[in-house]
Amino acid sequence: MENMKVALVHEWLTPEATGGSELVVKEILQLIDAQLFALIDFESTNPHSYLYNRQIITSFLQYFPFSRSGVQKYLPLLPLAIEQLDVTEYDVVLSSSHAVAKGVITRPDQPHICYCHTPMRYAWDLTFDYLKNTKAGRGIPGILTRYLLHRLRQWDVISANRVDFFIANSQHTARRIWRCYRRHAKVIYPPVQVSQFPFQPQKSDYYLTVSRLVSYKKVNLIVEAFNRNGLPLVVIGDGAEFKKLKKIAKNNITFLGRVDQTTLKQYMAQAKAFVYAACEDFGIALVEAQACGTPVIAYAGGGALETVVDIRQNPSQGTGILFYPQTVEGLLEAIDTFITWEKQFQPENARKQAEKFNAPIFQREFLNFFDYCCQNFPQERFKF
Repeated sequence: MENMKVALVHEWLTPEATGGSELVVKEILQLIDAQLFALIDFESTNPHSYLYNRQIITSFLQYFPFSRSGVQKYLPLLPLAIEQLDVTEYDVVLSSSHAVAKGVITRPDQPHICYCHTPMRYAWDLTFDYLKNTKAGRGIPGILTRYLLHRLRQWDVISANRVDFFIANSQHTARRIWRCYRRHAKVIYPPVQVSQFPFQPQKSDYYLTVSRLVSYKKVNLIVEAFNRNGLPLVVIGDGAEFKKLKKIAKNNITFLGRVDQTTLKQYMAQAKAFVYAACEDFGIALVEAQACGTPVIAYAGGGALETVVDIRQNPSQGTGILFYPQTVEGLLEAIDTFITWEKQFQPENARKQAEKFNAPIFQREFLNFFDYCCQNFPQERFKF
């Protein structure tokens, strides 16, 4: 590996892109000396970024108007743009993909290892949510949008064949990769910097949610539930639904918008419980909350089933309450259940659970799988 030239391809790098996929990119770059590629990059000029002054190769979308505020507005061009990134001079290609990064074109003798955070959500799971919540989903534009998404699904499946080895960020994502692409994936959970989150057994009286405020995150469900029960809720995050949610929220709900990491960790450590209603592929915030010793109330779907231990099923090691169905009533019942079990939660159990996803575990498993892929390509392309 020492003499290998490695390329790492990610979708976009902006100050607003700070989710789990970006944390994986950061961790990989600490493990492997790789040339970074992206559709757009506005981080290498950001003095506060770990990518400051780093050479990053971008696509033609870098120069398009308003790309910094969201390259997704050029959705029809994303497949074309990713295919223009030339990685042919590298020995190994890595991609960190939640949309199109896996579609980069490689040579037949180049192993391509894709860490897949999710198959392209707006082309698959969120198709109807996307159509319902955008003007482009209605009328004549809606017909064109549906056709575009149809073609995106076709390209997405075709481009999956360019990947030699898939890594999934959870068993849930591995199942979605199989459903969309009929490809097996090695599960390596994303890195959580557990040691950077303060463990605090003593809690305040407020509940907390941290999320991008967009429709599929289901923060509206949380707001409506706390509107009804009147309990104190703090909402951290920004997004398209910020004004809408703040308008319908009652006085017991506080919106802080986007905050710095120090403030975020303080609120997370002191919260009575962390509340989450979305179906996440992994859900790194759920693990971060547990790292603080904070119990979790989460929808019983996606990655939460792999990261949260329902205290009703395992009273001695429980770290939260998992609720179903994904409705206001389901969440209200879960909050009432949490209150009933509250005194039985042990903050040490939550911290211990979070340690299972600690960054050193990711480092070891990723490097081991990287070595395996390089040594066994191409004969083991579809087997682990």
